[in-house]
Amino acid sequence: MRIKKGAVFFLLCGLMACGASSKTESKAEKQGWKLSMQSYTFHLFSVVESLDKTKELGLHYIEIYPGQKMGGDFGDAVFGYALSPEQQGQLKELAKAKEVKIVSSGVWTAARDEWDKVFAFAKSMELEFISAEPAREDWDVVETLAKQYGIKVACHNHPNEASYWKPDILLECIGAKDALLGACADVGHFRRMDVDAVSALQQLKGRLIAMHFKDIAPTSEDGTLEDVVWGRGVLNVKGMMEELKRQDFKGYFTIEYEANWENNLPEIKESLDYFNEVAKEIL
Repeated sequence: MRIKKGAVFFLLCGLMACGASSKTESKAEKQGWKLSMQSYTFHLFSVVESLDKTKELGLHYIEIYPGQKMGGDFGDAVFGYALSPEQQGQLKELAKAKEVKIVSSGVWTAARDEWDKVFAFAKSMELEFISAEPAREDWDVVETLAKQYGIKVACHNHPNEASYWKPDILLECIGAKDALLGACADVGHFRRMDVDAVSALQQLKGRLIAMHFKDIAPTSEDGTLEDVVWGRGVLNVKGMMEELKRQDFKGYFTIEYEANWENNLPEIKESLDYFNEVAKEIL
């Protein structure tokens, strides 16, 4: 059967249109917002299983925490700089096959003479950044290594007074240092230290690299704040997103859901739905 040239042209155009529509970006993606998974959400499982769960959620980025069991064909290995070059290559290929990119690792704490190994590992794994909590006296060392390896450092805030629990502490440490140094704002931990998350994000404008994004609420009689589906807790999730829009933030919303450890995918899926609905509304 002979097909006219015009028919072939329109057929090709149709196929191209279908391909383009299948890759349509969401409003959040157009804004430069990327949803990523923090593998500690799946700490009862291995790295290999965490990649599978991330893919199941339809996400394409992950931050893997140091010390997580690798699983699969990796034997007794754990994620970190002790992985051999061969194992690192195997992991990158495995993630690629699952359409997930390992963009970061953390939260790293290290002795001063250990940071070089952390940065060398991050470079070898082709990470964009590490989330970390360096000792306050080690920032000169960390800055030098960040510049040497071209790796960003997103400082996390655990909820204790020895950490960077409020933005003022971090900004005092890095305010005059290289732009490679910034914040990984755990918005839940801010609230646990009685710091308003929206106000904290405002203070960190220009230094935000990523977030450990979540919503939390008191789930027991003692008032302990635990993770809940986004939009159902005490954090102003919409307000945080509106503030990040105002800042023209472009970076990672790293999901760290620390509840229902055995099966938290349903709550994460609901949280993603809420995030996307708010993004449609405000962007």
